[in-house]
Amino acid sequence: MTGELGSLGELAAGNGGVLVCAEALAAGWSSGVLVRRLRKEGWRKVRAGVWVEPGRVGDLRLRLRVAQAGRPGLVVSHSAAAHVLGIEVPAVRPEFTHVHGRGRAPEGCVLHRTAVGADEVVAVAGLRLTSGVRTLVDLLRTAERDAALVAVESALTRRPLGPAGGVPRRWREQVTDLHAVSEAVAGAGQRRGVVAARQRLALVDPRSGSPAETVARLRMYDAGLRPLSQVPFTAPNGRRIRVDFFFPVAGLVVEIEGYAFHGSRAAHLADVERFNDLGRCPEVRRILRFTAGDVFEWPQRMVHTIRAALGEIAAGGDHAAAAADAAARAGAGAVASAAATAAA
Repeated sequence: MTGELGSLGELAAGNGGVLVCAEALAAGWSSGVLVRRLRKEGWRKVRAGVWVEPGRVGDLRLRLRVAQAGRPGLVVSHSAAAHVLGIEVPAVRPEFTHVHGRGRAPEGCVLHRTAVGADEVVAVAGLRLTSGVRTLVDLLRTAERDAALVAVESALTRRPLGPAGGVPRRWREQVTDLHAVSEAVAGAGQRRGVVAARQRLALVDPRSGSPAETVARLRMYDAGLRPLSQVPFTAPNGRRIRVDFFFPVAGLVVEIEGYAFHGSRAAHLADVERFNDLGRCPEVRRILRFTAGDVFEWPQRMVHTIRAALGEIAAGGDHAAAAADAAARAGAGAVASAAATAAA
């Protein structure tokens, strides 16, 4: 302890265990005493004038705090901001934007040079980061299409913050809505990537339930397949069932199974019962189920399987129609023959 000065841990608490020496000096510490106390208590020096509290895990958030410490112009942005906000993104990098669109990138980090308005900055977990809407606009402008749409669709719905099976399971509420994102893109002016952002917004489906569903839909879209998404059915027993994708003409259901496991015997039984009830719906002729691994690792195989199923269903329908027509013709011929015999 340091008497009236308080502990170093208290000084660093607001920054997630990262201490900026300039702030400690401003609080009344002398340089010599401060450095001796930091070394004695086992603090770790990470860069000039910045130390990390003993026992702190070196995760992404700590890395972001270290990079941001003592640099008020740096704002966490893009994939890093999405991660802190609980928005799902395929990959996360330590990304920042300078509020004045200038500056040098912290070591090992990516710096974007686009001005950020004061109303576009929020504070979360001791970090200054771009707001949800600004983060999504940045990703729509600069990220790969699939990554940007995964993030946008994640932000538009309530999503779990951890794997299934957690008790209680934690959820992140909807971050924003499509109208707010569209308005922000429209107001982005002539910034780089705005045209692409507008084109990508046209592909957004706010009903998507997971990154795997988003990517599966995009793979089908690229292949010229246009199923309906999140379609509700009512089974003969009255059970309401919502499916990921449905091709109504063919009666083909496509379900995407996430990484989460059932977690219990009861959950597994409920899934089996749901699958059986879905198969009894009169609109459904066939059901295909794919894993997240199929979507991310073998998308061409998934698309080929869907195409093949659509082709088989269409061919089966043609054969059934031809058989029905032949039967009708045969029946008409038999009636005519019988009539001719009776007349004779």
